[in-house]
Amino acid sequence: MADTSSAQPVFRFAPSPNGLLHLGHALSAMLNHDMAKASGGRFLLRIEDIDQTRCRPEFETAISTDLAWLGLGWERPVRRQSDHLERYASALQRLNDMGLVYPSALSRGEIKTAVADAEAKGQDWPRDPDGVPLYPGRERDLAADARNAIITGGKPHTWRLDMKEAVLAASALPLTWQETGRGPDGETGLITADPAAWGDVILSRSDAPSSYHLSVVVDDALQGITQVVRGRDLYHATAVHRLLQRLLDLPEPVYHHHRLLLGADGRKLSKSNRDTGISAFREAGRTPADIRALIL
Repeated sequence: MADTSSAQPVFRFAPSPNGLLHLGHALSAMLNHDMAKASGGRFLLRIEDIDQTRCRPEFETAISTDLAWLGLGWERPVRRQSDHLERYASALQRLNDMGLVYPSALSRGEIKTAVADAEAKGQDWPRDPDGVPLYPGRERDLAADARNAIITGGKPHTWRLDMKEAVLAASALPLTWQETGRGPDGETGLITADPAAWGDVILSRSDAPSSYHLSVVVDDALQGITQVVRGRDLYHATAVHRLLQRLLDLPEPVYHHHRLLLGADGRKLSKSNRDTGISAFREAGRTPADIRALIL
């Protein structure tokens, strides 16, 4: 594991090659690059390409082209998550050995149906900070033979964190993080983490060997990341990341969550919405200085 005790700050920009970068990505990349330069630190690029059904080589090429056009330089070699799947599997196995994960074959449709049935009966179903209904927890306490049947039965399944037990295992010290940016309500400074608000989060799926939550904390530790600068939409997820760092004995970075750029509809810019890419601004004759003036 990389040593993060060095006085030199280490920043990273970590996009997924599943679409073209937009102005929101440019803001995050520029902030990471500029903060690294101002502090005498390092700036790394990480390609988060675990989801092989959506990630494509041409988008990775476009990421490098866009960042270079913006005038950003980064260290080589670039880390690609798809080259390090064994690292995530090892972390998951460690949590399994601690009795903190379990297999779940309940599909999204089945979860949706369970929630709809409960709400139709007047029950208030708990939701995570993103507004998504929490997993019902039906498979959390299955006997060993039932768990093995899920694993060997051939049906797609996930591995979920037993949040209640995980929080208990990490409870020796208060779970917090240092925030140098701002949360959705202006939170800054020492923040108390509340991972339980997310319920039993997914750490791995049959079609993706690691979730964002697990892979990001493993990668940040292995790359010696000391400063995590990212969008405010990930502010609440930091609680889950701090929990996993505690459980896996990983170092704690300083977090800085920046504002989000919104589209005309008031929603954050998104690849899935095909919001205007950086390449489109370049092709329209805009300059990197124009982009900086537009977003910084």
